[in-house]
Amino acid sequence: MYPKTVLDKIVVVAPGRTCLFGDHQDYLGLPVIACAIDRHIRLVAKRNHTMSLVINKPDIGEKRIIDLNAGIGRVAVGDHFLAAIKVLGMYGCSPDMGYDITISGNIAINAGTSSSSAVVTAWIRFLIEAYGCNIAVTKEFISRIAHVAEVTFHDAPGGKMDQYSIGLGNIMYLETGKHTNYELFYEHLPGLIVAESGIPKDTTGVLGELKEKALLAIRQIKEKLPGFKISKASKADLPKLLNCVSDDLRVYLEAAVLNHDITRRALEEFRKPKWNVEYIGRLMTEHHNILKKYLGITLPQIDLMIDGAINAGALGAKIVGSGRGGSIVVLSRDGNQDKVIDVLLSAGAKDAYAVTVDQGARIIKSK
Repeated sequence: MYPKTVLDKIVVVAPGRTCLFGDHQDYLGLPVIACAIDRHIRLVAKRNHTMSLVINKPDIGEKRIIDLNAGIGRVAVGDHFLAAIKVLGMYGCSPDMGYDITISGNIAINAGTSSSSAVVTAWIRFLIEAYGCNIAVTKEFISRIAHVAEVTFHDAPGGKMDQYSIGLGNIMYLETGKHTNYELFYEHLPGLIVAESGIPKDTTGVLGELKEKALLAIRQIKEKLPGFKISKASKADLPKLLNCVSDDLRVYLEAAVLNHDITRRALEEFRKPKWNVEYIGRLMTEHHNILKKYLGITLPQIDLMIDGAINAGALGAKIVGSGRGGSIVVLSRDGNQDKVIDVLLSAGAKDAYAVTVDQGARIIKSK
């Protein structure tokens, strides 16, 4: 139970995230390794003694008013604010007083670091804090509700990585299939850098396109090999599996199997008491090369950024998220970040900055 009390001010922060391993895997039910980063969405809510939620987003010049007296009604596709209210209503969270809300932050928009999921997660955390809930509230619950509100409510093409990474925090291994299992690693991973290409990405379009082709390849295999599960496939199985798939879909199957193999190897390393960061970096670059050569989600400017970082001594680098724009993540040697950042900026990055692993979405003030 999360009892409701009347609160005059609530402040929530929710981090961005970057994907270390498993891009274009979670919509196939395959695992990912991601981490929350210390770039944040900050939500500040002050009670206004009305029945309206007045939402200001100064970073993008938007304002919205939700009239609580009018009820929720039909939720338009992509309206994650109302979707969250609707979903939380099933758990006894019922907004019955107004707040003036400001949502701002330093997570780049449309850059592959999950600014939109951070907004949704912060919003859900605020709603529960302000209006209560009839179930025990855990980080996992917050993550699950965020995923429902942002993805499954309107059958959007994304997976679970963004919401769970932001909600749970730290470095996270997440099994994204029917049963959501995760493992958290609390150690610090030094030398992380995020670099923004400045090129907007078409998340829904790219994810929808590649997901459809990968799933079609899997269906073709199942027609010939009943009981086939992509999660059990290995590199050694590829010659047999590729013979079950039409020529135009083979590259998507191969990418899925090879990237899954990389994620497995990375998990083995993260489970060790002492990490080999050079090996982790090499795996990141190997993952990037699959995303580039097989799925074609990179662009010339991003290639220049990746090559520049590696040539400047970075241990590894890869594109993040849906691709064809957005950001990259780099693992540099600790202490070498400034040099790598300078090279990234010279290679055309809109911005580049060192990041550290964050503890996840949280209330920082409630009174």
